[in-house]
Amino acid sequence: MEQNGKDGLTAPLLQSPESIVVDFSQGSSRSDKRTRKVTFRIGGMECASCAASIESVVGDMKGVESVLVSPLQGQAVIKYMPEIINVKRIKEAIEDLNFEVDEFPDQEIAVCRVRIKGMACTSCSESVERTLLMVDGVKKAVVGLALEEAKIHFDPNITNSPRLLEAIEDAGFGAELINSGDDVNKVHLKVEGLHSPEDATIIKSRLEAVEGVDHVEIDEANHKVTVAYDPDLTGPRFLIECIQEAGSTPNLYHAGLYTTTRVGETERQLETIAYRNQFLWSCLFSVPVFLFSMILPMFPPFGDWLSYKLYHNLNIGMLLRWVFCTPVQFIIGWRFYMGSYHALRRGSANMDVLVALGTNAAYFYSIYILIKALTSEFFEGQDFFETSSMLISFILLGKYLEVVAKGKTSDALAKLTELAPDTATLLTLDADGNIISETEISTQLLQRNDVIKIVPGSKVPVDGVVVKGQSHVNESMITGEANPIAKRTGDKVIGGTVNENGCIIVKATHVGSETALSQIVQLVEVAQLARAPVQKLADKISRFFVPTVVIAAFVTWLGWFIPGEAQLYPRSWIPKAMDAFELALQFGISVLVVACPCALGLATPTAVMVATGKGASQGVLIKGGNALEKAHKVQTVIFDKTGTLTVGRPTVVQTKIFTKMSLLELCELATAAEINSEHPLAKAVVEHSKKLQQQYGSHDDHLQEAKDFEVHPSAGVSASIGGKRVLVGNKRLMLSSQVPVTPEIEDYTFDMEHLARTCVLVAVDGVIHGAFAVSDPLKPEAGRVVSFLNSMSISSIMVTGDNWATATAIAKEVGINKVFAETDPIGKADQIRDLQAKGLTVAMVGDGINDSPALVAADVGMAIGAGTDIAIEAADVVLIKSNLEDVVTAIDLSRKTLARIRLNYVWALGYNILGMPIAAGIIYSTLLVIIIIGVIVQI
Repeated sequence: MEQNGKDGLTAPLLQSPESIVVDFSQGSSRSDKRTRKVTFRIGGMECASCAASIESVVGDMKGVESVLVSPLQGQAVIKYMPEIINVKRIKEAIEDLNFEVDEFPDQEIAVCRVRIKGMACTSCSESVERTLLMVDGVKKAVVGLALEEAKIHFDPNITNSPRLLEAIEDAGFGAELINSGDDVNKVHLKVEGLHSPEDATIIKSRLEAVEGVDHVEIDEANHKVTVAYDPDLTGPRFLIECIQEAGSTPNLYHAGLYTTTRVGETERQLETIAYRNQFLWSCLFSVPVFLFSMILPMFPPFGDWLSYKLYHNLNIGMLLRWVFCTPVQFIIGWRFYMGSYHALRRGSANMDVLVALGTNAAYFYSIYILIKALTSEFFEGQDFFETSSMLISFILLGKYLEVVAKGKTSDALAKLTELAPDTATLLTLDADGNIISETEISTQLLQRNDVIKIVPGSKVPVDGVVVKGQSHVNESMITGEANPIAKRTGDKVIGGTVNENGCIIVKATHVGSETALSQIVQLVEVAQLARAPVQKLADKISRFFVPTVVIAAFVTWLGWFIPGEAQLYPRSWIPKAMDAFELALQFGISVLVVACPCALGLATPTAVMVATGKGASQGVLIKGGNALEKAHKVQTVIFDKTGTLTVGRPTVVQTKIFTKMSLLELCELATAAEINSEHPLAKAVVEHSKKLQQQYGSHDDHLQEAKDFEVHPSAGVSASIGGKRVLVGNKRLMLSSQVPVTPEIEDYTFDMEHLARTCVLVAVDGVIHGAFAVSDPLKPEAGRVVSFLNSMSISSIMVTGDNWATATAIAKEVGINKVFAETDPIGKADQIRDLQAKGLTVAMVGDGINDSPALVAADVGMAIGAGTDIAIEAADVVLIKSNLEDVVTAIDLSRKTLARIRLNYVWALGYNILGMPIAAGIIYSTLLVIIIIGVIVQI
């Protein structure tokens, strides 16, 4: 990561990934925090009396604080209390007055994330999505099967999080709120000593008196206090102090963070253990059934005992198989019944339906055989108790392995969340900046502008800026950059990175969800929830999969039963003690239970989760499955020049003296003039001059005073220094100031421009004495990246706003053959559209605000991590460590991921395509087919 000084310390290192922001229209006062405002456009108002009637009716409604109706504008602005009344009721009240509410705008959109339990395949995730979208007020719902989460955008005026959870639970799935959009600046505190309503009132009134506190909620039963606050005015540590000082006696109340275990990880572990235990219990009963049915009858002592008849044809073996199978079918397999019930109730079918159909068919047919054997002396039949119990055991084994696999897909994300340390060393400073005390506190209690101490070997707890000391920081866990980065006063540090060898004092600038680490995690989570287009095929197949399998099983049963009854195949094909019906039933059950839609549904999301997590660990943030899929099709990569192919910091690469003036004197005069300019070229000249002065022994930091300083736009600067008239700028400034430009200077300027260097000429009293050749150096990896892209059959193009001479020189140096120079931001986007019109898939790599239109226009936009927030927000892929080699990494990761998804589909579809015909007896019945064809031909 680049050293970026003190500029933009209040700007986030990464922009929030949310495309829809929670934006409650609230005022600054505490009373306004409890009210909301809605605006309606009302049709049919003809006079002031119409407006008065609306104001009268709506104003009398309980919960409405104010109504302002304008008949001229046809609008009504209403302030209301959402706890008492909602927007829908207000709208209906106006409509009851025979006015038309022509516009009912979505003025507020809230976002919440919900953990969902019990999803088995894509039909489950689609059912949850459909259920949520049917809830009034829900605008968008995205359900991630592999992540087992849903992200819901809704209108808080119409619905809320508890209603959404209730809708999911009514659909037959477990639901738990992870967070809501308004949780960003909330803290949950555990308060000891909170025993009565009087205690709650004392604590609430004390907290509400704190500047920056917006809202306080108290849960007496759990001794929990939730505070919404403005992080610029207060923080969790100060709120804890306020609670502890609220009591009439010291230590009456003791507050701390309300800590909870990592719910997602804990629940996944519990789910894994539950499936494992279910499988083991199932085996405990199924293995004996299998032994009694398949193994022991082959050995005479055991076989004779199992064949011993208890009553009529009911033998010991059949009774034992029934006894051991029943707990598996109805107790251990109860989850399949519940899953089937909920699936069928919402009008869909999933894997649970197939398992329930198959195992119940086998079990209840076996019960029929058992009853017939019990009641008849001559009946002989074969039961299928082992089929039912063993199938449930195998399905549970598959579920256990599936849960384990899904847990591993989020390992990379889990490692990211664990990077931040648990504690930090907080410093207390006096007015002069001297350290008074050091306190070790929880990282979660850090507030903006806190000063913390980071010793060698410890992790940086939050994002901040170094205010004292210097060190090298290992940022590989965040950016993937292997070499430690030098940090000194003014440089930014990222939470989760490791301080290598020096003690540094850091001022916190971003804490909690604002840190780069938190936002990286959010970006990855958003990407993992996003559904890749390649998954649409699996979704379509899954929608019709189960009904198709049921029909196929029924056709299989008919296909064996009817020919069997018609004696179209030899009786010897039917096993001993079975008839045609039983043989047909066995094949039909086999088709039901061998089909598996789960693998099809998980083929894409698991691969996307692994890819996005792996990319994040390598410094490549991919914002969703769509970008991941498109990147593998890229045929052309367009590079911006400044800050992308080049470092983005102009430096002086050469100096030239044209007279007898010494180099140090030239540098001194140039520095005195340029020190007042903010232009990047001026800063490069000043920095170079200071280095030369230090190199040649001049340690005098005193600069001559520049008088009559003047900036000449797009040309340079002029000033009077020590009685001399000094001009520093380009050739145009010299010519406009009547300063002669000799052929030597002309030739030198021409040569520098063709080397992609800018000449800064220095003239004193009408004579050009020297020049600085300034260049923005290429990134060392630029040439390698272009060459590697060519080897991948991907062409490279450079688009820049610079002049043709500079652009051509840079392109030639890195090996790019096609250049578009002197192009404005809109022109860059137009060039991309022209290439897309030719059928090319285009990726754009940029870093600046001027690149954002092109990043949006491209099929895949890649933003340099050290670039502007606007560019990062517009891009599909963020290259955190600003290394161009990650362009290749992103494309290669996309190609490998899509190859893995296709392989997953081959296995998932191949298994079903091959397994179902075999289960239907296609190999067993090859001769049968020949016989039937022969019969048909004869007829």
